[in-house]
Amino acid sequence: MDEISSLRSEIKRLKKALSELTPPLETLLNRRGFKVHKKEPSDDLLIPTDRYINSFYKMMKRYSFRLFLRDVIKHQISFTIEDVAKYATNEITREYIGFLKKAGLIRAIPGSRNRYRLIKGIKSFGETLEWFMARLIEEEFGAKTIWGVKFKRAKVGGDYDLIAKIDSSLLYMEVKSSPPKQIYDKEIKAFMDRVLDLSPDISIFFMDTELRMKDKIVPMFEAELKRRYKKETPVERIEKELFHIRKKVFIINSKDSIEANIRTALNLSLFRKRGI
Repeated sequence: MDEISSLRSEIKRLKKALSELTPPLETLLNRRGFKVHKKEPSDDLLIPTDRYINSFYKMMKRYSFRLFLRDVIKHQISFTIEDVAKYATNEITREYIGFLKKAGLIRAIPGSRNRYRLIKGIKSFGETLEWFMARLIEEEFGAKTIWGVKFKRAKVGGDYDLIAKIDSSLLYMEVKSSPPKQIYDKEIKAFMDRVLDLSPDISIFFMDTELRMKDKIVPMFEAELKRRYKKETPVERIEKELFHIRKKVFIINSKDSIEANIRTALNLSLFRKRGI
């Protein structure tokens, strides 16, 4: 195990060194005519202080913990273990609640019996998920990231959820915390508009779900591509619920492993171009 840890540390060191030899993220954006106006908002960000941030990041890698946090936000004014234990056992949910209490993100409601509330009002899980995805890409792929980005000159409005520099390539990722049934045609159109406007080396439409992408999301992409180009453009399956469009645009979810799914997309688009 020590040898494996040593190798991982060396890989991270080499990736950092390579990153320093390639143009900064801001330069890659400036070359495309993009200047960051705002980034990384904190109004709806639910993360602890630095003391607990590493533990929180590790907990966020658990799909059940992310689902639990969504329910905590949904019932944020007042909730019991039973209110937020839909996706884990009561025992695991108690562990999660104990961690949030220790990390200072929730507190017990005085005078109540085992009821809790968030320490601040949160509108949605979106910003926290974007923060997590940015950190995951930094930690696991040696990338430089920014999230919740607004540009001054972008032709397309709205936020660019996550942008990263991996080696000398630009990655744009749309990060969705909603299930497929809550995704609509206009969101696919907006994503494709941003892809065309920014012209990244790789684009990923990520949904934090273990549900099937083929049933609704893939057909919406196929319909949008046909609307744009007046012809059938294949959305091809890589494996399981991972899909690609011409090895440039990828549709992935969190089934099995977010990290592994992102790596599959990067390998197909960036790292193995010579072998394709």
